[in-house]
Amino acid sequence: MLYFSKIRILLISLFTIIFVYLTLSNFIKAENNWHDKKINLGLDLQGGSYLLLEIDNNPVIIQTLQNKLSTLRKFFKNEKINFRNLKIENDKTIIFNIENNQIEKIKKIFEDQNSDINPYYEKFRTHQFDLEILNNQFRLNLSKYGLIEIKNASLDQALEIVRRRIDEVGTNEPNILRRGNDRILVELPGLDDPMRVKKLLGKTANLTFRFVTQNSEETFGSEKLMFEDGSEEAVVSKRIILNGNNLIDAQPNMDTEVNETVVSFTLDRVGAKRFGKATTSGIGKRLAIVLDGKIISAPVIREAIVGGGGQISGGFTFQSATDLALLLRSGALPAPLNIIEERTVGPDLGQDSINAGVFALTIGFLLVIIFMFFKYKVFGIIANITLILNLFLLVGILTLFEATLTLPGIAGIILTVGMAVDANVLIFERIKEEIKSEKNQIIAFDSGYIRSKSAIIDANITTLIAAIILFFMGSGPIKGFSVTLGVGIFTTLFSVYFIARLLTSIYVVKNKNKENLI
Repeated sequence: MLYFSKIRILLISLFTIIFVYLTLSNFIKAENNWHDKKINLGLDLQGGSYLLLEIDNNPVIIQTLQNKLSTLRKFFKNEKINFRNLKIENDKTIIFNIENNQIEKIKKIFEDQNSDINPYYEKFRTHQFDLEILNNQFRLNLSKYGLIEIKNASLDQALEIVRRRIDEVGTNEPNILRRGNDRILVELPGLDDPMRVKKLLGKTANLTFRFVTQNSEETFGSEKLMFEDGSEEAVVSKRIILNGNNLIDAQPNMDTEVNETVVSFTLDRVGAKRFGKATTSGIGKRLAIVLDGKIISAPVIREAIVGGGGQISGGFTFQSATDLALLLRSGALPAPLNIIEERTVGPDLGQDSINAGVFALTIGFLLVIIFMFFKYKVFGIIANITLILNLFLLVGILTLFEATLTLPGIAGIILTVGMAVDANVLIFERIKEEIKSEKNQIIAFDSGYIRSKSAIIDANITTLIAAIILFFMGSGPIKGFSVTLGVGIFTTLFSVYFIARLLTSIYVVKNKNKENLI
């Protein structure tokens, strides 16, 4: 029956008022609000930067080959196997020679699942390396699966580090997504300083501490590196004392003794022990602090540093020190990232998109209101009130979850209006049919709502399934569309079967003696 208890009416009213307020809070200054929740505008509405990054996996592949090479060399020496010419060829193949009488033995070792040099993963029926034997030469090439595994692992790691760096910058609602096996999409709405972000993402941030040698030329265990400012070169040992993996924290600070900005760092327990040991034995030596193959600074060790921390100096401004600390905290990228596509959306263009979306919504909404009024009179007015409240509910829920609104999201809101109208039309037309066969108008209205429910719910469920698929399979603006569409389905059902039905019941009960109510 068209009956609502006082408690039910109160709950519906309270629920509606709350979300109407949340909607209006987007237009109220924050200091006048009891909460700070707002709808975030996407890149296409707010303006900002679009970056498509591609990861260069060659260094990761080479490192994998070098690790395998070291494993092989250690294994052969431990097993007293005679080998020759163990090396990496063309940065993609490990080759080595074995005497003829030991070839079968080595083949069995490679095929042994328990072997330390087994290149196969029998559990997954695949392998990391393809083994080829030609005469007495063994050749190990990364397999198709091995390459995919390396690319997936490095991309996942890079994705996490990019997120950390972007979060540290403080950009609102960044959109960071994986694209294929070697690309990352970054959307930064409302970004004020895109050059800074590009600089942060363009650095691998591979930090190492190494001693400066006394030699002026490179030797087998050393290499010549340039200082970051290009002022000079220095020959440093290839032996790494410490790397960025041992850092717990890094922060910009002011060194009052020399009156310059520095980056203070804190090491973990293992790093502190190694750093303390190295600085104790290296008093009087220069310690090179190397970032991405360039020396930041190379101070002379005056005393042992055993406190588990230190500082990096290099003529930093406060901004550059802040960025360096951010890079060190977020961790090193497994491989360099290259920007292959870049777009910038200006705030004016974003505002034009908002204006166009609002205009489309307004025109569509007005046409719907006019149609419903002339078609259903009083009940058209009820439907129109429901539509307005439905919009408030939708925007209020988006505000509650601080969702990001995009231009396709506005399209989703417009589509929600159409779906809500469709539900009301189905109900009213069903009521007309019920009135023809039922003398009691109250029963006819109640029956109309009940018998149209299955058709309305089925239609909305199928739409909801499509929205869910779009959310998980799509990205960026597509997700924005799916979110507003999905939320709109729930608000439509609530507004139709609670708000509209409540208003309808109030009118019908008061005018039950009138003929032809609809």
